[in-house]
Amino acid sequence: MGLSWLFFLLFLGDSLLVNVSGNIVFPVQHKFKGRERNLSALKAHDVRRHGRFLFDIDLELGGNGQPSETGLYFAKLGLGSPPKDYYVQVDTGSDILWVNCVGCKSCPKKSGLGLDLTLYDPKSSSTSSLVACDQAFCTSTYNGQLTGCRPEVLCQYEVVYGDGSSTSGYFVNDNVQFDRVTGNLQTAPGNGSIIFGCGAKQSGELGTSSEALDGILGFGQANSSMLSQLASAGKVKKIFAHCLDNVNGGGIFAIGEVVKPKVNTTPLVPNQAHYNVVLKEIEVGGDNLSLPSDVFDNGLRKGTIIDSGTTLAYLPQVVYGELMSKILAQQPGLKLRTVEQQFSCFQYNSGNVDDGFPTVKFYFEGSLSLTVYPHEYLFQISDNVWCFGWQNGGDQTKDGKDITLLGDLVLSNKLVLYDLEQQTIGWTEYNCSSSIKVKDNSGVAYSVGAHNLSSASTLIIGRKLTFLLLVIATLLSFIN
Repeated sequence: MGLSWLFFLLFLGDSLLVNVSGNIVFPVQHKFKGRERNLSALKAHDVRRHGRFLFDIDLELGGNGQPSETGLYFAKLGLGSPPKDYYVQVDTGSDILWVNCVGCKSCPKKSGLGLDLTLYDPKSSSTSSLVACDQAFCTSTYNGQLTGCRPEVLCQYEVVYGDGSSTSGYFVNDNVQFDRVTGNLQTAPGNGSIIFGCGAKQSGELGTSSEALDGILGFGQANSSMLSQLASAGKVKKIFAHCLDNVNGGGIFAIGEVVKPKVNTTPLVPNQAHYNVVLKEIEVGGDNLSLPSDVFDNGLRKGTIIDSGTTLAYLPQVVYGELMSKILAQQPGLKLRTVEQQFSCFQYNSGNVDDGFPTVKFYFEGSLSLTVYPHEYLFQISDNVWCFGWQNGGDQTKDGKDITLLGDLVLSNKLVLYDLEQQTIGWTEYNCSSSIKVKDNSGVAYSVGAHNLSSASTLIIGRKLTFLLLVIATLLSFIN
């Protein structure tokens, strides 16, 4: 979910984990495949938004990072005993894992994504246990017991998003099943015990069927995240990496120490809820933007955030204005049209956009840079019509207008490494359809490959009409 508009109210429970040996991988898929989503839905998604023997995890991915295809990725997890499969959105902008539960109010019963939804039932799992408000994790979160807490009172959670969507429920402790890396492109089943949210009530877009998944898997830094829980149990290092493939869909997602390719990093800003970094300057076509000296300062509702749960890139108004002016200066004859009151689009008949538009580079503390090519910040919605993925943060909510938020638009086709043990983040351009190497605690390195969890063909068929109507509306805007 778009994390700059995300608010949390979390009542967390005790965490109990079991030792397992190995490495871990997850299958992941992009939420929407093909140009089957309209631009409003794309923007709405962002607004909702955002010495033990260790092993690595291979998390299989699904989805596609193309902005015209709603750049969202999801993974499949096994929960309970016996395990059942759940499809969850992968989100580095939030912390907890939660899934819809039996008895949930306003939970979707089917998905327009062509996926089979599953309601989690604690009573059907032999390893589940409820988390009470007097257990250690709850009390440590609130520096003591909450008023009115009694042993029979469950530890509650609630997550409220900026558009009014919300999820609430209670915490349970149960087994999670994952793919443990055991050899080159080889995995074996592994499991651990974690605490996650059992969704009892959803509202807003979380309760609709058109974009429904079983829940959200947060990869934030808090102690409540699945990563933190597995790390505190000695199962994994607190390091993960993703490579989001917006060409073929899916990509690579692994928990573990990446040894190949080598990745340059920049420090994370300490004591932040999200993955904040220090952005120094932006260059367009080799020229630095002339910007106020304090525009990228970190502070309350300011700073730069890296977030895989957001699709586009949001810039403060003064940055957006300068950036677009520099880009458009190389195409003085370009006629922009506003589509769906928010996207700047244009007709382009002059061949490859990489030849006609400048490259944009972001420079960060520690001599780390991020190059964004025209074909990455522009997305095509019909044969000769393109739109800009840059968004004016000044048009967003008050809380987000001064934040620089970099999502899948700039992260796709790059291996992004989150080293929470060293408190750094970094990236390198990479073929996300290939493989990376991760090393376990014994020093052995294994290859982890790409995955693409495919949605059912009915998804593509069912959304053809929606996209066709979008194309018609866009072309009409150029005719009128």
